[in-house]
Amino acid sequence: MTRSRAQAGDGKVGCILWALVVALGALIAFKTIPVKIASSELYDFMVEQAKWAGSTSPETIQKRIVARAQELKLPVDPKKVEAQRYGDNIRMRAVFTVPVEFPGYTYIWNFDLQVDRPIYIF
Repeated sequence: MTRSRAQAGDGKVGCILWALVVALGALIAFKTIPVKIASSELYDFMVEQAKWAGSTSPETIQKRIVARAQELKLPVDPKKVEAQRYGDNIRMRAVFTVPVEFPGYTYIWNFDLQVDRPIYIF
């Protein structure tokens, strides 16, 4: 009885390709997840500032947003951070871009964080 040496489904190329796909996915996750977490933390900070904006001026809120962005190492330009009151509401906006560098390619990730909430006055 002779055995066939080449069996169906026996291929190392498929394994190598899948390993490259997994490595590429891990690289993308490694570079983008920290940026997404930092931008989400900045948005949560803006929402928190909106909750207690009754006794704070919009200029102070702008400075706090810029300071928090610097703590999170986000490239926020102070000129692109807005905070304004209208009636019993506050509107905040932070526009910034984060360059995410990959080998041979730089992705420009644009963020436009906006919060429009009522001011709670106690």
